[in-house]
Amino acid sequence: MEQIVPATQFDLRDTPLRDVNAALHAPDLTGDFVVRHPAGAHNVAVGLDAPVTVTVDGHVGYYAAGMNQRADVVIHGNAGTGVAENMMSGTVWVKGDASQSAGATAHGGLLVIEGNAAARCGISMKGVDIVVGGSVGHMSAFMAQAGRLVVRGDAGEALGDSIYEARLYVRGDVASLGADCIAKPMDPEHHRELGELLKAAGFDDDDTAAYTRYGSARTLYHFHADNTSAY
Repeated sequence: MEQIVPATQFDLRDTPLRDVNAALHAPDLTGDFVVRHPAGAHNVAVGLDAPVTVTVDGHVGYYAAGMNQRADVVIHGNAGTGVAENMMSGTVWVKGDASQSAGATAHGGLLVIEGNAAARCGISMKGVDIVVGGSVGHMSAFMAQAGRLVVRGDAGEALGDSIYEARLYVRGDVASLGADCIAKPMDPEHHRELGELLKAAGFDDDDTAAYTRYGSARTLYHFHADNTSAY
């Protein structure tokens, strides 16, 4: 019979965050970890590079789970600016809301925000998948290069401004589209792709037909004097 190893517990009331993060960077790290009483601390569980599960029991500040690789991080609370910034793989799951720049520059993995995300969600995303259960603020997916952003609620102004090849799916209203971002048809492959993303984020019951896909019109890839007003 396989022995169940209990999760390693850290309490930020009596253990410095530097020591917690150092423990989570130990060589050949395995197992489950719980970080209690984060109380809005910045840089919680940053730079992980191991196939571990880290549960953060409370709200976190800036850049939680930034640069994540391979780990599964669950935040039972809200997250400040830059959650999962520059993540490469693994999953980061925010059970509450996220502040601005969630998933900024992220290259891979899955970021799920069950609540709302503020401005610039997915800014300069480079391959990450982001699913937002609520709405996103203005300038989300600005200069998004690759990856997919799913928004079950509404999107603020200038969605997808200067977008490259990322795919955006929005179920609600879009306040305005940014430069070079347009609505695009939902082909069968897009319904399949969206359905898989929604299932991965626990939103299986959504009808993919209720979503609109947005992407690049591909007119700003190279500077052209005729398009000066669009820059």
